[in-house]
Amino acid sequence: MPDFLLYALLSGLGVAVVAGPLGAFAVWRRMAYFGDTLAHSALLGVTFGLLLQINLSFAVAVGCLLLALLLVALQHGRLLATDTLLGILSHSTLALGLVTLSLFTENRIDLLAYLFGDILSASRTDVLTIWAISLAVGALLIWLWRPLLAITVHEELAQVEGVPAPAVRTALMLLMALVIAIAMKVVGALLITALLIIPAAASRRLTQTPEHMALGASLLGALSVCGGLAASFIWDTPAGPSIVLSAGLLFALSLLVPQRT
Repeated sequence: MPDFLLYALLSGLGVAVVAGPLGAFAVWRRMAYFGDTLAHSALLGVTFGLLLQINLSFAVAVGCLLLALLLVALQHGRLLATDTLLGILSHSTLALGLVTLSLFTENRIDLLAYLFGDILSASRTDVLTIWAISLAVGALLIWLWRPLLAITVHEELAQVEGVPAPAVRTALMLLMALVIAIAMKVVGALLITALLIIPAAASRRLTQTPEHMALGASLLGALSVCGGLAASFIWDTPAGPSIVLSAGLLFALSLLVPQRT
């Protein structure tokens, strides 16, 4: 296997492993639009990275985390309905990111790489960074698993039982922001949410318990990465979109299986 393909595979698997459980919570809590908003804001992180001349991956991660905190604050203020607020921020941040990036004429900026991913250019450093963040997020998810399930099933009851629901909900948003930041390298800003949602939605039809759904989503995400990279290598198609299409195919196949109850 060529080195570039091996690094791409390891990077994709690192994202898929942790995107599975997070995607399960995104499906349960109907947070797909939240993921879209964070993904679109990632382009602003690229802009700040270029302005401040710092590592772009670090700038994207910081930008996603700051926007997640901003969303928490705005939701707490209840100025607008959540879906309206997310719609405004999602498209505004995407447009602002595209406009500001276009101003960097002295830099050669490949917008398609940011929008649809450039996993085939992943380096050893990218692989190590993605796996370090994935393992850290995975460890935190294991630690927060029961409180997260409690607020997902019944938030008011969980608060009565002593679960700090606002803090746990904020932690989930921050973890999702971190994963979206590292997933940008794999599938790009426009397709990140698909990698979160599609494997989890397929796994939901095939499993009966939350734990099995989370593990199944990770497995289906990993299969999507393998299938997408294989298609990209054989037919010379874009790797990021191929991964998402592979996930979509697995979801379509899951529809053929009788849903477990």
